[in-house]
Amino acid sequence: MKKIYILDVTNRDGVQTARLGLAKLEKTMINLYLDEMGVHQSEFGFPVTKHETNYINANLEMAKKGVFKNNIVLSGWIRAIPADVKEALRLTKVRNLNLSISTSDQMIKGKFRGKMLRDDIIKAMVAAVKLARQKGIKILGVNAEDASRTHMDFLIKFGLAAKKAGADRIRYCDTLGYDDPLTIYERVKLLAEEIKLPIELHCHNDLGMGVATSVMGAKGAIDGGVDAYINTTVNGLGERAGNADLISVILALQKSSGFGNRYTLDKKIDLSKAWKIANFGAYAFGVPLAINQPGVGANAFSHASGIHADGALKDRRNYELYDYEELGRGEPELVETGRQIIAGEYSGIKGFRNIYDKLELSFKDDKEACKVLELVRYANVHTQKPLTNDELKFIAKYPEFTRKIMTVKP
Repeated sequence: MKKIYILDVTNRDGVQTARLGLAKLEKTMINLYLDEMGVHQSEFGFPVTKHETNYINANLEMAKKGVFKNNIVLSGWIRAIPADVKEALRLTKVRNLNLSISTSDQMIKGKFRGKMLRDDIIKAMVAAVKLARQKGIKILGVNAEDASRTHMDFLIKFGLAAKKAGADRIRYCDTLGYDDPLTIYERVKLLAEEIKLPIELHCHNDLGMGVATSVMGAKGAIDGGVDAYINTTVNGLGERAGNADLISVILALQKSSGFGNRYTLDKKIDLSKAWKIANFGAYAFGVPLAINQPGVGANAFSHASGIHADGALKDRRNYELYDYEELGRGEPELVETGRQIIAGEYSGIKGFRNIYDKLELSFKDDKEACKVLELVRYANVHTQKPLTNDELKFIAKYPEFTRKIMTVKP
């Protein structure tokens, strides 16, 4: 039976949201939360972007040493040109890549302006794929940017060329959110039948259909006989109107009427981590969760209407399709209203020890505590916001990784 996997792109596409971004420590925490949640893969950065180098290599070292308990796959994004393959492997130890190039006539004319035609697009992509294979890349995806506005005959030709060159997957990019659920189903199904490679669905939300097109694209891939990989971002953040929201996609796949035994989501997914990752994403990006955010919004399980309240109290299934406990909600949240000691960039050792005592973490001596305190100070400068408990725990447990992640050399 073919399966649907989640490939989250928060740390590649989500961080390209205008006016927003994540510090490298925050990107690392996102990778850790995705791994806890059982997400199959994180497209965790740009291997040819030099300020990402230490962060990427540190996360790869963490994976090698078993820090990611569920063995999440970490992959990088580059352009589908040989020069980027060479640079990515010169700067980092990345072993999984997605290579991207535009395929629509609009992009070929509007972006390349005569410098590249259709045949040139395929030639550049094939050369990059072959080189990546020669250099030992393990999982290799090829992205058709603006696939939803690409003529199907050329998209199939492009996919077959990528397959012949050695690609493992084709990413169907609905770059402008142009597809609707029916068109993407039909197009992806045909593409899957013709090229017989797993299909990734990368859908934007410009028309408000990012989740719907992602889910229906995955259904098209499976009906076409191949596995599907849905690209998501935490809280749906991304360029312009954003990407397919991670939690909404999982809920749609697990709870909607059209997905049963035939369409199976990766069994490793643990929905109970949803509340944690959504709230961390909101805090790290500085964008509060929408009150009506599916599953994790403040009103997702709230009832004001008399009829609804009465019905929900009699039997929650009257007005709730799924339980809030499934998303890791329901535990009381304690809010400190008295004295607070916060670890910041100017913290002293006594206040710092008080914080870690509350986290039930101890240090073998003052020397070790002072080293971690110094990292905590730097981390506050790095993130420009108070550190979360999980960040504080990570720093104490993995000081060397923390040091490398935060090191950016201009």
